[in-house]
Amino acid sequence: MQTSAKEQTMVRTGFEVVKIVDGDGLIVRNIFTKIEEEIRLYGIDAPEIKRCAKLIQDERETHLPGSYLLTLGYKAFDFLRNRVKPRAKVTIVQEYHNLTDKYGRTLAYILLPNGKSINEIMLENGYVKPYEKLNCSKLPIYQAISLKAKRRKRGLFREVAAFQKCLPYVYPTKQKALANH
Repeated sequence: MQTSAKEQTMVRTGFEVVKIVDGDGLIVRNIFTKIEEEIRLYGIDAPEIKRCAKLIQDERETHLPGSYLLTLGYKAFDFLRNRVKPRAKVTIVQEYHNLTDKYGRTLAYILLPNGKSINEIMLENGYVKPYEKLNCSKLPIYQAISLKAKRRKRGLFREVAAFQKCLPYVYPTKQKALANH
């Protein structure tokens, strides 16, 4: 992930991962103060792993059953858990105009010791989608990365494509067909 002088960002070092919360969240600890902080990976959104209002919203938007979305949520969670291990040293990058979400979690891009952004890794591998409800300077880049992952049927895009192939085709009813003429 590259940042430019034009972007209003804050970079914080000296953190280690405590645990992965879900497909787009983790808890980190400052290695000096030992203070823990919950991070919401900024600019991306993974399927939920618990029943909640957002799951119902996702069902409406995706036309996929909630139970299947929960399965996808656990796949994203497992992918993140396999990429970011507890005690991994990370760097937090935040945009000044969006430091926290409405739940008080820190919104951040997380950089791994090799300099790669876990936010982008999740997108490239198709386990999250760009989150468009918050103004994120990386959104256009994230949309392009996600589109590439979708075209290549990576991660959850592959799972959903396979699931949709199994669904029966629903033929329009006579009434709907007549109404369209």
